[in-house]
Amino acid sequence: MITTGEKLVEETLTAGFNLAVYLKQQQKIIEEAMDKSLPIAKPEKIYKAMRYSLLAGGKRLRPILCLATCELTGGSLEMALPTACALEMIHTMSLIHDDLPAMDNDDYRRGKLTNHKVYGENIAILAGDGLLAYAFEYVGQETKNVPPQRILEVITRLGRTVGATGLVGGQVLDLESEGKSDITAETLTEIHTRKTGALLETSVISGAILAGASSEDLQRLSTYAQNIGLAFQIVDDILDITATKEELGKTVGKDLQAQKATYPSIWGIEASREQAKQLIDSAISQLSIYREKADALRAIACYIINRKN
Repeated sequence: MITTGEKLVEETLTAGFNLAVYLKQQQKIIEEAMDKSLPIAKPEKIYKAMRYSLLAGGKRLRPILCLATCELTGGSLEMALPTACALEMIHTMSLIHDDLPAMDNDDYRRGKLTNHKVYGENIAILAGDGLLAYAFEYVGQETKNVPPQRILEVITRLGRTVGATGLVGGQVLDLESEGKSDITAETLTEIHTRKTGALLETSVISGAILAGASSEDLQRLSTYAQNIGLAFQIVDDILDITATKEELGKTVGKDLQAQKATYPSIWGIEASREQAKQLIDSAISQLSIYREKADALRAIACYIINRKN
């Protein structure tokens, strides 16, 4: 049986867009840019720790979304590349801190030992802090041929995304929900809108801001991003139950062990899958006005619903 997401991927590829090739090309650009963005300096230990996690691989979905929306709305790859790198620095910080014993206490990330297992908890905390601070510096210093007001808007949005209104606030709500049996779907959505969705939405919107997109474009892309962000988390919750450690590259079943509320625990696996599909359909419907120019964003939405890790 072909799922909604699989059918959409099939239609996108039939139309001449090859997502696998696109992702490989964009990942290569991003990997090279990130490697150059953070050379080893003194004290070497902290730079090595920062690079260890930043260059550990991964889907690079957030920077790819930033580049895609910038190009979609009339900008260039060069305009958005520093912000794309910064988004991955911030995402990496969140993973380093999330894996710490005081948080999720995980030993593996992307198939490798987590940062604190290699460098110790103290250096891991500082590596995350260093990446977060450097992300803002890098956007401000390296973004070229973009009006200063747009750069300032992106920096402001990044700060709001990471802070108590976004990622940090979502993490606090997530910690407070552990072990509670009365967490509702609405509360869970608030947690993940902040913790996961906020950075995905900023990844989409920041590329468009740098390109000078209209308010109408920003609204459509924001709705697209909110839907794929929530779908991404629902799929994450499902994979924590159904995938293997080898597929995920990290410990599975952590949510169950921590007695965390998840979408499958509230709705069940099949209903959760159906909800994720509906969110992806809604996201894709926002892109119809762009026709084939939005093929990359359509294909990424389909990829989110069908991913195995």
